Amino acid sequence: MLIKKCIPDQLKHKIKLLLVFFISFLPFLITHNVFALSDNVVKIGVASMITPVNAVKYYQDIIDYIGEQIKQPVQMVNRRTYDEMDSLLEKGEVKIAFICSAPYVKNRKQFGIELLVAPTVDGNPVYHSYIIVHNDSSIKTFPGLKGKVFAFTDPGSNTGKLYPTYVLKGMGFTPERFFKRLLYSYSHSKSVELVAKKIVDGAAMESIVYEHMLKTGSPYAKQTRIIKRSPPFGIPPVVVTPDIDPVFRKKIKDVFLAMHETAKGKAILDAMMIERFIEVPDANYDSIRKMERDVDDGSRVAGKITDNKIVYFGVIPMDNPRIMYEKYQPLLDYLATKTPYKYELVLKIMKRR
Repeated sequence: MLIKKCIPDQLKHKIKLLLVFFISFLPFLITHNVFALSDNVVKIGVASMITPVNAVKYYQDIIDYIGEQIKQPVQMVNRRTYDEMDSLLEKGEVKIAFICSAPYVKNRKQFGIELLVAPTVDGNPVYHSYIIVHNDSSIKTFPGLKGKVFAFTDPGSNTGKLYPTYVLKGMGFTPERFFKRLLYSYSHSKSVELVAKKIVDGAAMESIVYEHMLKTGSPYAKQTRIIKRSPPFGIPPVVVTPDIDPVFRKKIKDVFLAMHETAKGKAILDAMMIERFIEVPDANYDSIRKMERDVDDGSRVAGKITDNKIVYFGVIPMDNPRIMYEKYQPLLDYLATKTPYKYELVLKIMKRR
């Protein structure tokens, strides 16, 4: 009654219209603000080839540290395969990432990815490929794995696929012709587990992960031994996309380079068994480029003389790639016993549009 007495009808009508207008646009204003905040989040990709749980454990602290130093919210974007992370980088959905050395070489050529920094271990920015077997195995050398079951990590991995393939090429073999059966673990730590459980006879993996597992008392690593070590390769780097803002790039780079100088940063690096981050030249990865060229040349030659008895079985994974292999590999093994062909499972990651 008081409103009716004090406010004219015409003014009340205007107030109602303003309220309706404000309520109608409130969701837009809230949504717009959310997107503005979202755009301010720095996304850092991790394609680490360790289990998702360990990826969070090893990388979340360093990513949180970066966020504290640059005073911006930072989000870790973890992907199951190198192909998935490569796709995010190429589309610019992630502009900073921890990736493997071989994907760096490929992405550098395809869309100009750039080195930011790289870690040092034992004083050098290098690492190795290890070929491992079970402690109980009678196999002493890599050639002793002929006709055995072997685990690679990822089709794009340097230590877990490219290097052993390169060695086999020098021996006159392709992986499909040398091993009885191949599978991909999509995790260096999972490869160690597969060897320890005697699911596979041998595996190729990254030295950094293996040494970390040994030093932290992994029961799986303790049940395995190394039968072959590769020459040193340029260590997996931190990369940025070519279109990243130069000022922001320097800001992030400075945080990495000075990380070992702060108490908190050093503690994080010590836990990861990394000494510090440094700048590295692109030439550090030339040996990987050479291996890729040699393997590609060998593949083309092998393609001309093959008897076409290898059948590639394609699957689009909707789950963890390792689970997909465990699901489909028994079928391929069965088909191999019933037909004159060998079957290799190929997972194809569909790129989002």
